[in-house]
Amino acid sequence: MFPVDVHQRRKVVILGAGGRDFHNFNVLYRHRPEIEVVAFTAAQIPFQQNRCYPPELSGPNYPRGIPIVDEKELPSLLATKDVEVVFSYSDISHQQLMTIASDVLALGSQFILPSIEQTMLSASVPVLSVCAVRTGCGKSPLVRFLCKLLIAEGQRPVVVRHPMAYGDLEGRAVQRISAEVDLQESLWTLEEREEFEPLLNLGVSVYCGVDYQAILDEAEKAGDLIIWDGGNNDTPFFRPDLEVVLLDPLRAGDEIEYYPGQVNLRRANVLVMNKVDEASQQQLDRVQDNIQELNPTADVIEGRLEVLLDNPQALQGKRVVVVEDGPTVTHGGMAYGAGMVAAQRYGASEVVDPRSVAHGSLRAVYESWPHLSRVLPAMGYTVQQLEDLRLTLEKVDCDLIVSATPVDLNRLLQLKKPIEQVRYEFIEQNKNEMHELILAWLHQQRSS
Repeated sequence: MFPVDVHQRRKVVILGAGGRDFHNFNVLYRHRPEIEVVAFTAAQIPFQQNRCYPPELSGPNYPRGIPIVDEKELPSLLATKDVEVVFSYSDISHQQLMTIASDVLALGSQFILPSIEQTMLSASVPVLSVCAVRTGCGKSPLVRFLCKLLIAEGQRPVVVRHPMAYGDLEGRAVQRISAEVDLQESLWTLEEREEFEPLLNLGVSVYCGVDYQAILDEAEKAGDLIIWDGGNNDTPFFRPDLEVVLLDPLRAGDEIEYYPGQVNLRRANVLVMNKVDEASQQQLDRVQDNIQELNPTADVIEGRLEVLLDNPQALQGKRVVVVEDGPTVTHGGMAYGAGMVAAQRYGASEVVDPRSVAHGSLRAVYESWPHLSRVLPAMGYTVQQLEDLRLTLEKVDCDLIVSATPVDLNRLLQLKKPIEQVRYEFIEQNKNEMHELILAWLHQQRSS
């Protein structure tokens, strides 16, 4: 074999958002000396640029690591016209995706969408994946529902979460969260805590990190089966034995208009049409028509999210500020979530608009997502942004905070205002459909 000429290495830029991009690099490029990944770009998630993908993760071909820069720097990265661009993030409209592709092609470079099959890792234990067609369809409640169901059947499920690779990446190849003490580390963002805390309460261990082959090696030892808990509307990193995909009829039509959500719709074995109690018949019919056209052989299950409060009477007649899950109401495009539903259902006299007192980075959030008005996104990607959230909540002129983030904000922020916590759980619209389907799948796995 002839040695690789470093001056002739193919140059690649990976467009990402702190998750899928790193996985694609690890699986497709890390081991290939003939290719040089010159940079990752960052979009969607704040504070992700001006970091480095460190040498301990990038491998011996990258002794200085790989820079992570803002996606706005893409034209300068492509100035030599010999760079391939690999698109590697999710929950982007087809229009936006093709606009980026057109920009890249106009600059004289190649634009690549990696194969889903090439980026999935094979497990030695059964894998049940839970993905969606958009952010905010209800993956997390469904994962909890499935964990409870499987535990009741004597199984030991382990959840592997789609990466949330924020902040410094050193030492984050493999992370296991299996006890409350694991959440005491300061490195966890609010967005990560939202995913971990409810599963810990069920006694379920969660794995995440950056190197998903190493994560898979550990997760296979820890349980009878793996539940892949997807992020945004991304496709699974592990090859699933059963592929469950959620749809949201409140955003009817999005299931065919976003990447890679339509890929998930087409691939699914089971399609869960969630929030059916809130959607109109016209919205439900539109989603059903798209299912019939793109994946008519999938099992279709209807579900809803039950909104639960310990003290619903506390909202009656109160002026409240509503805190919603951050990703759902920002790049997920929702104007509100379970917090607003609870405020309206349980008699709040007014939902106070928090925009006028938004502090620091939260002002930029409202500028970036102008569809938001009466809700406050639970943003906490950095320590400073958590402080911005605390200061904003303290400034809002209200009687009560209605919090629909799964994280205990009072414990995290030590607020002076009273908080009512909103929980939401997945409920089958037609009882036992999912239960029977999962039992049949388990029987099939045991027989194979």
